[in-house]
Amino acid sequence: MVGMIVRHLGKTPVIDPTATVAPTAVVSGDVTLGPGVRILHGAVLTAENGRIAVGSDVVVMENAVVKARAGHDVEIGDAVVIGPHVHLNGARVGDECFLATGAAIFPGAVIESGCEVRIRGVVQVNTTLAKGTIVPIGWIAVGSPASMLPPEKHEEVWAIQQDLDFTGTVYGMERESTMREILRSQSEFYGAHAHDEIVG
Repeated sequence: MVGMIVRHLGKTPVIDPTATVAPTAVVSGDVTLGPGVRILHGAVLTAENGRIAVGSDVVVMENAVVKARAGHDVEIGDAVVIGPHVHLNGARVGDECFLATGAAIFPGAVIESGCEVRIRGVVQVNTTLAKGTIVPIGWIAVGSPASMLPPEKHEEVWAIQQDLDFTGTVYGMERESTMREILRSQSEFYGAHAHDEIVG
């Protein structure tokens, strides 16, 4: 085990002795890594007052970001691949899932076992993928149960997404909030990192 291990909000990561964290990776806060987990170069797992629990034999590849916040913990099952540049935020991922390069998984999403989110696929807030679902390359899964739509169907995606409360789910604010209000809140929230402590 190497990498930057950070105590955040009084929580120190718990890392199984058989797990490895690459020297340029960051694991911060209330994070638990199970047996055989591999966190590769540039990856960041940050529990921002939520919790991240990673099962066994999970590979988090280069430059992936895994984030948890209050009310949006991250749970990753066993034998999961989180590909390079994946953004996984406040979601639950079942066993034996494959999240390909550049996939984006938003808070409140549930990805049941055996799913694939292919290159640059998106799983929107509060969306559920049933067991074994495949999100095609660049497509968007939205709703619960999920509808699959290509990116050029933006209006159809938006029609479903409006009822999923993106602003409330991601930022904890009303949909009518201004960017100034949202970013003031975000600035205060992330200010908690001023008290982080590198512990390993």
